[in-house]
Amino acid sequence: MPLHQGTDRRSGPSREMRRLSLNPFYGEADPVSGMTEAPPTHRLPDGPLPPLTAYRLVHDELMLDGNSRLNLATFVTTWMEPQAAVLMNECRDKNMIDKDEYPRTAELERRCVAMLADLWHAPDPAATVGCSTTGSSEACMLAGMALKRRWAKRNADRYPSTARPNLVMGVNVQVCWEKFCAFWEVEARLVPMEGERFHLDAEAAAELCDENTIGVVAVLGSTFDGSYEPVAGICAALDALQERTGLDVPVHVDGASGAMVAPFLDEELVWDFRLPRVSSINTSGHKYGLVYPGVGWALWRSAAELPEELVFRVNYLGGDMPTFALNFSRPGAQVAAQYYCFLRLGRDGYRAVQQASRDVACGLAERFAEIPEFRLLTRGDQLPVFAVTTAPEVTAFDVFDVSRRLREYGWLVPAYTFPRNREDLSVLRVVCRNGFSADLAAVLTEDLDRLLPELRKQPYPLSPDTAKATAFHH
Repeated sequence: MPLHQGTDRRSGPSREMRRLSLNPFYGEADPVSGMTEAPPTHRLPDGPLPPLTAYRLVHDELMLDGNSRLNLATFVTTWMEPQAAVLMNECRDKNMIDKDEYPRTAELERRCVAMLADLWHAPDPAATVGCSTTGSSEACMLAGMALKRRWAKRNADRYPSTARPNLVMGVNVQVCWEKFCAFWEVEARLVPMEGERFHLDAEAAAELCDENTIGVVAVLGSTFDGSYEPVAGICAALDALQERTGLDVPVHVDGASGAMVAPFLDEELVWDFRLPRVSSINTSGHKYGLVYPGVGWALWRSAAELPEELVFRVNYLGGDMPTFALNFSRPGAQVAAQYYCFLRLGRDGYRAVQQASRDVACGLAERFAEIPEFRLLTRGDQLPVFAVTTAPEVTAFDVFDVSRRLREYGWLVPAYTFPRNREDLSVLRVVCRNGFSADLAAVLTEDLDRLLPELRKQPYPLSPDTAKATAFHH
């Protein structure tokens, strides 16, 4: 079915029903005058509407969306302080790309890059190259482009005539990496899951590398189960590979979520620019960076890791402002909000917020573990995320039934099947974010206790088509 296909309304509601689809009080003043029929929904109306009427029509339809605060599928921030919302509203009309016209917004972006470079232990934070993006997907595309261009320059005598570049990563990577490989004609070499290992294995990654490998992607916080990939171990395996073969393969860390968790809660974990092989890192400001969507960040260790021909320069306060992004026009609101969060919270504030999310995740995971029908795969002690499946002896229901029934209480908890080599495993994944409190977690478990007796009475799982389940790669 084509994307965003409109509905044929010729056989739709009668004129009388269309008239009744508008409440008389939706008029701005007189309820017995004005519109006699609701506007069409798949073609432009013939004339304008009063602003309040248009607002109410759109507002009412959006009420049928799920409650974002109860959405335990998404990693994306669903709550910010009112002051941040005011600040974003004040900046929404500023175009980030117009750095000459909005120099202070550009300065806030530069400061955020410097703060992240310092947080991620860049050798020289002042010299670190980076930029804001619309999210981690764009940031990953930029990092992948830089890896490919650097490889192409090193292999100019073979590429593109005889050499095809490849990128090594776990099968659990976010779908944006598959898009990058498809869009930029790079072979995706995916390390499959094995047994109870649900992410990239260091030795298996090194084995897939050759002279055409542009890099290895290590994920700090898998979307499938919340686990960290062993970045230091991957770098060590590639160090050993270089000693044996001379191949020098860089590492990009996809820290969409974990790069804003590990620096505060796992300070002893070495995963960032402290590892010389890590050439670039991305994160999502709109995930555990605590900003509304969409903002991401891409940083390179130094200018040497970002080929100069990929950087566009604009005049900025009489100087030279490098820009490197796929998108052009976008609002400055999210960048301002990110800087607000950095100022507002600082290291101690972020540590407190992320620790609270992890504590809630670990506590809720333990509650699931106490229920004999469930088996935990992860416990929320890395990302504040955990995955749970049904015990082998459970035949009355499956995770898809649990997800479907929780939706009746307003909870959006995704159920999905793991990828290649572990397609036999179906799980529920619970993402705990700022704003999902211990009180809400208690309500979730109460609702789970209410529905489990009914699920236990089922003769068999009742979910109609689990093949259509998605992995919620966001």
